[in-house]
Amino acid sequence: MINSLLLAISCSLDAFVASIAYGTNKVYIPFGSVQIINLICSSFLGISLFLGSFIRKFIPEKVSIIISFIALLMLGGRYILQSVVKKYAKCNPNSKKILKFNLFDLNFILNIYTDDNIEKLEDSTTTIKSKEALYLATALSLDSLAVGFAGGLGNINCFQVVLFSLITDAVGVWLGLLIGRKLVEKTNLNLSWLSGLILIGLAFSKL
Repeated sequence: MINSLLLAISCSLDAFVASIAYGTNKVYIPFGSVQIINLICSSFLGISLFLGSFIRKFIPEKVSIIISFIALLMLGGRYILQSVVKKYAKCNPNSKKILKFNLFDLNFILNIYTDDNIEKLEDSTTTIKSKEALYLATALSLDSLAVGFAGGLGNINCFQVVLFSLITDAVGVWLGLLIGRKLVEKTNLNLSWLSGLILIGLAFSKL
């Protein structure tokens, strides 16, 4: 049950942080829009969980555990790296936000987006309508697809995760809006590292 709750919380952190950003800009998300975000995020997570559980039936248990461990570990590392890069970009506002690096003879170009870009995505309205909530929920759900699939391979209770997700997503949005409204200045809160640590902890719990 603890693993299920941690996985749901990890997938809800993006919605929580996004809601803080909207709250600080005095953007209101009505009850109906919150439920749209909640249902879509939980549905994406549930589909990926059950898909992972289905595939797990056709591969040896040890193999599925190893795959789940590696996937969750890599996802956790990705979140921590994302947090470090964002922190660097915010501490060095005059530096270029396009990084180039080589890995295994491959050239990579990384375009860094910080929380400041959120303002550019908002229009003049102060309320997130149903259509906008749909787009926001879809964007927030993309990462949970990979996390849910990895969790499903790791023999986690899918129904518990989805149930917890329905709670944590809604609470995350409302709590984020409340915190955002209470802050006088816009926040630069970055919880990517926390999500990463949770996923890495889940990875080691599979061993």
